[in-house]
Amino acid sequence: MFRPPPPHKLPGMAATPIEVERDGAVVRLWFDRPEKHNPLGTATLERIIELYGSFATDFDVRVVVLGGRGPSFSAGADLTAPPASEHLGRVGLGPRERRWWGQLGRRAVTAVADAEVVTIARLHGNVLGGGLCLALACDFRIATVDARLGLPEVDLGLPLTWGGTARLVHEVGAARARQLIMLTDPVDGAEAERWGLVHRAVAPEELDAAVDDWATRLAAKPERAVHMAKTQFRALSRQAGLGDTTETDGDLLLATGL
Repeated sequence: MFRPPPPHKLPGMAATPIEVERDGAVVRLWFDRPEKHNPLGTATLERIIELYGSFATDFDVRVVVLGGRGPSFSAGADLTAPPASEHLGRVGLGPRERRWWGQLGRRAVTAVADAEVVTIARLHGNVLGGGLCLALACDFRIATVDARLGLPEVDLGLPLTWGGTARLVHEVGAARARQLIMLTDPVDGAEAERWGLVHRAVAPEELDAAVDDWATRLAAKPERAVHMAKTQFRALSRQAGLGDTTETDGDLLLATGL
């Protein structure tokens, strides 16, 4: 299993819930709150938006891998401190500003989907709710066979937002999406591979080697051709999203009090 010499953080990176490592043309982003299974709070989502946007003009970066430290990729939105709750609770917040903060999760997912570089999700442990939405936005998903992928929102009395419904239908079809969203039963990595929800499922001890292999191979391919292929798929997914209603996802969250 390849690992670079002591990785260095990108210049100017402040301490955040995301650790950033760079190995030549491959950047690895790590959710870094392992004791809480990497919940997605406001700071994490804002950092995702910032980082994935920055790769548009960082032309040395070819591939970005998103993973989680500790036992899980991410257990989803931080329900003890819902994303943007500190902003939404401010006195005198106007309607448009409330909508802005209510859309934070969807904007983070969109930033990953619109990234100008190839993206890989490294999945293990819990991959739930918003964590699965972020994984779905990546170009490739590699999981352990025992990873737990699911969308518990309905059981929590919440709609699935962050653009998750449209993206899931696009990736695995309406029947599977309906099953995962409405029944809320998680699937393991092996089943997710059969569904097409992940591209490959491997034994836990093989995860890093598999991710490194895909990242290295993708980074070594002709840059222009890879980028053109990436943007072709992105354009097709946007075409499939005509009539997309996710602009109201934040309003659904506001209506449920989050």
